[in-house]
Amino acid sequence: MNKDQVKGRVEEVKGKVKEVAGNMVGNKSLAAEGMAQKTVGKIQAGLGDAKSNLKSKL
Repeated sequence: MNKDQVKGRVEEVKGKVKEVAGNMVGNKSLAAEGMAQKTVGKIQAGLGDAKSNLKSKL
């Protein structure tokens, strides 16, 4: 795993925690922030996956 994959997965988890916490307490702003953070994490992890795949093919 490269740094982007790790950082992306960590951001996904942090975003999911925020989203669930926001939904539990009724804080729509926190839930939306968590969803956005989760999406950014998925993108970053995907970039890391792509880098890893490219590197393994070279």
